[in-house]
Amino acid sequence: MKKTTITATLFLVIFFLTSGISSNAQGNDWITWYEKSEYKETPRYDETIEYCKRLADQSPIIQYEVFGLSPQNRDIPVLIMNSNQQFTPDEVQKSGQAVVMIQACIHPGESEGKDAGLMLLRDIAIHNQYPGLLKNTTVLFIPIFNTDGHERWSKYSRINQNGPEEMGWRVTAQNLNLNRDYMKSEAPEMKAWLNLFHNWMPDFFIDCHTTDGADYQYVLTYAMEVYGNMDKGLTAWQKEQFIPAMEKKMFAENFPVFPYVQFRSWHDPKSGLRSGVSTPMISQGYTALLNRPGLLIETHMLKPYKPRVESTYELLRFSIEYVNKNHHQLKRLIAMADNNSTGLNSGDKLFPVNYTISKKDSVLVEFLGIDYEIEKSDLTGYNWYKYGSNPATFNLPLFNTSVPTAEVDLPLAYIIPAQWIEIINIIKNHHIEYYQLADDTTLLIESYLFSDIKFNERSYEGRHKVTVKTIKDISETRLFCKGSIIVPGTQSRARLIAYLLEPRADNSLLSWGYFNAIFEQKEYAETYVIEKMARQMIRENPELLAEFEKKKSNDPDFSKNQWTMTNWFYQKTPYWDERLNRYPGGKIN
Repeated sequence: MKKTTITATLFLVIFFLTSGISSNAQGNDWITWYEKSEYKETPRYDETIEYCKRLADQSPIIQYEVFGLSPQNRDIPVLIMNSNQQFTPDEVQKSGQAVVMIQACIHPGESEGKDAGLMLLRDIAIHNQYPGLLKNTTVLFIPIFNTDGHERWSKYSRINQNGPEEMGWRVTAQNLNLNRDYMKSEAPEMKAWLNLFHNWMPDFFIDCHTTDGADYQYVLTYAMEVYGNMDKGLTAWQKEQFIPAMEKKMFAENFPVFPYVQFRSWHDPKSGLRSGVSTPMISQGYTALLNRPGLLIETHMLKPYKPRVESTYELLRFSIEYVNKNHHQLKRLIAMADNNSTGLNSGDKLFPVNYTISKKDSVLVEFLGIDYEIEKSDLTGYNWYKYGSNPATFNLPLFNTSVPTAEVDLPLAYIIPAQWIEIINIIKNHHIEYYQLADDTTLLIESYLFSDIKFNERSYEGRHKVTVKTIKDISETRLFCKGSIIVPGTQSRARLIAYLLEPRADNSLLSWGYFNAIFEQKEYAETYVIEKMARQMIRENPELLAEFEKKKSNDPDFSKNQWTMTNWFYQKTPYWDERLNRYPGGKIN
C-alpha cells in the first residue's frame, strides 16, 4: 500500500515537471478574482498585475512586458503568448504565425475583456485547454490599457451598467478618452500603444467594450469594417467568411449576436437602425486604415455581468481559433492589401476620405428587442422610453450603406514644413516613413485655400475643433526650409497618411485644430489709414465702390463695424497676408 502511494506520488511529480506546470498550478490559486467573487467583481490594478505576472512566471509560453507608463506612473502591461516561446515581433514574423491583439479596459468601467482574457490565457497556458490553438497564432493581451482611469475606482462609475460591483472610470487621469485619440495620439498611453501596435503590426485586432443605449435581447453586439473603407479582399474575408462563421458559433453557444447599431431616433428601435464606416479616431476605424481587421466587442450594459464576461470569453476564443485555422489566407490578404495601398495614388480613381450613411438605401432585418412603451414625461416634456421585460422581435429597416462625402487625389508625396513640429511628431507616432529636406528647397505643390471657417464653441478631447465649409484647391511654388519632411504616398500606410493630412478627411489633423493659427489675422491697419487709402483705391478702380456697396447691402453686420469695413479694403492691398487661411503643407506630384 505504501509502495503504491509513493509510486503514484512520483508519477504526479514527474507529470507536472515534464508538463512545465506545478501541482499548485492546478489548484484554486488560479481562480481569478472575478470567479472568486461569484462573477460579480473585477480585480483592481495591483491584483490584475499580480495575476498576470504569476501567469508569466508559471507558464513558459507567456511573457509579461511593460509597453508604456501612464501619467500617474503606472506600468501599462501586455502579455505575449506564443507556443514556441518566441516573444519578439521579428521572431514571430519569421515564424509565419499570425498575431492577434486583444485589448481590454480602454474604458476601465467596461471590464469584461479583462476578466474574460485572464481566464482564457489561464485556460490555455495553465489548464492546457484548447490544444493547438496557438499552433499558428501569437496572442498579445492588454488587460488594462487605461491604467489611471482604472484606479479611479467607485461603485458609481457607469450609471447605466449592471455590474461589476465596483469599477474604474471612462477616461484617463488627464481626462482624455483614449478611444478618441488614435489619430491625434496626444495621450502618453496612446503614444505607447501606437509604438506597440506598429512594432508588431497584428493581423487581427479585438477591442472589448460595453455599450450604452436602448434595451434589447443581445448580450453582445459587434462591429467590423465591411462598409467600403478597407481593401476589397479584406472586406470580403470579414463579410463572407469570418462574420458568418462567428455568428453561427455564437448562436450555437446561446449567445445570439447582432451588428453594433445605433437607432435613427435615439432610444427608439422602431425608428430604424443605422450602421456604417467607423471614424478612425476609434480603434477598429484606425486599424482599418492599416489594412488590419478590427473586431469591436460591445456587451450590453443592462445584462448581468456574468453572461457579458462569458460571451466575451467565447468570442475571444473563437476569434483566435479562426485566425489560427486561416492564418495563411489572412496574412496573404493583408500582404496584398499593403501592396495595393502603395499604389493608391496611381490611376484616375479618387480616394474616399469621409463617408455618410445613405438615407435612401436600407434592408429589412429581424431585430431581437424588448417590449417598450413611449410616455410623454411630465418632468421634461420629452419622450420617456420605458422598457418592459418581455422579448419582442421587430422587423426593422437597417440603413447600412456608406457613401463617400469627400474624395481626393492622392499624391506622390506630402510635404510638411519644418516649423510644424507638432504635426511632424504625430507622423512619427504613427511610424510613417518620411525623409527630411537637407537644404532649403523651392517646390511646386498643390495645396488648399480655406474660407467659411467655423470653430466649435466647446472644446472636445482637449482641442478646439474647426469646420471648413469651403476648400479651394490651389497650385503654387513655395520655399520649404531645411528639415521639412517629405512623406511618400507609396507606402503601406498610405490610407492613414491621407486621413491625417487631407483637410477634407474624417479626423484630419486640420479638423482637430492643429492648424488653427493659420486662421488668425496677425497684421492690421488703423482705420484712419485705410479711410484715406480706400479712396485712392476707388479712384484707381471705380468698380471697387460698387462691390463695397453690394457687400454692405448683402451683409447687414458688415456695415455696423468700421474696422470690418476698412479691413475689407485692407485685404485688397499688397500688404495683406497671403498666407492667411492657406494650408501650410501640400502635395507633390
